[in-house]
Amino acid sequence: MYIESIQLKNFRNYNSLELKFDKATNIFYGNNAQGKTNILEAIYLCGTTKSHKGSKDKETIRFGEEESHIRMNVVKDEISYKIDMHLKKNKAKGVAINGLPIRKARELFGIVNLVFFSPEDLNIIKSGPGERRRFMDLELCQLDSLYLTELAGYNHIVNQRNRLLKELHFNSRLMDTLDVWDIQMAQYGSKVIEKRSAFVKELNSVIQDIHKNLTGGMEHLEVIYEPSVESSLLAETLAGNRDRDIRMKMTSAGPHRDDLCLLADGVDIRKYGSQGQQRTAALSLKLSEIYLVKNKIKDTPVLLLDDVLSELDSSRQTYLLDSIHDIQTMITCTGLDDFISHQFHINRVFQVVKGEVYLPFNYNENH
Repeated sequence: MYIESIQLKNFRNYNSLELKFDKATNIFYGNNAQGKTNILEAIYLCGTTKSHKGSKDKETIRFGEEESHIRMNVVKDEISYKIDMHLKKNKAKGVAINGLPIRKARELFGIVNLVFFSPEDLNIIKSGPGERRRFMDLELCQLDSLYLTELAGYNHIVNQRNRLLKELHFNSRLMDTLDVWDIQMAQYGSKVIEKRSAFVKELNSVIQDIHKNLTGGMEHLEVIYEPSVESSLLAETLAGNRDRDIRMKMTSAGPHRDDLCLLADGVDIRKYGSQGQQRTAALSLKLSEIYLVKNKIKDTPVLLLDDVLSELDSSRQTYLLDSIHDIQTMITCTGLDDFISHQFHINRVFQVVKGEVYLPFNYNENH
């Protein structure tokens, strides 16, 4: 699987852009705030329907414009797919595959699998539970086409239930409506919990060896799923918490309050780990995504690395670069020194300057 090309129209700081990628390593270099990350965001958005940083569609449209377009050509098993995405300020996005509109986002999944790694991901361990839930959800949405529907359904129900809990303060006659939302919340929520639990089990099967190699065998890492409530007890817990939820005007239990615990040799590194331990564990999580996709779909994902090398020490840089030699990779950076020092094979180099992208030279012919 690889991305052949992408076209942008009125996306972020790009008026119009067309790029053709190499099947292996593609480097985007330039100063900060030139638009390098925007290219990776467009790729991720077109492949998953979601921005990697949670931006709304209207925030990705070029300033002063009403809509934008992303067109991406993907080759999978020697079959070409053309993904067209139409982003609008005040309407839902439109997506077509090979000219045929799709009705549900899950129809897009499986065409291209993407792993995005940014400096913010290095803080996933010490950040709040929301970031760790987001890690699970972004990966699960690519591995399981139904998960996106189930998660979206659950989130919608939680939002509706919370709104109702606030309205009950003024209109107690709406109490019967709460039963309806609780039934649906238990149905969707239990599926989310079960799939997250299975995902963490799979994650542990690959992350321990990765982390062992990253630390030179010095640490054993274990990921533990911490559900707010067990799936079989969700309906019962919602009923038991009802009075408190009405008083607090919010839903106190469910998958929206789940977390991941990471133990290094039995120590909870969310709280007690050094910055080095936390960063190494985060790198292990992201590298595990690559192996999980390979195992699940029997193909390689496309890796998007957004200025990550500058955040890692030399040994971790080396391990990361050694791990990605066999997959298509898009890398942003401010310079090429790290790649030169590691003698890393680069296939295509793009220079990004103020929303313009140049192909200044063929790296391998000049080095």
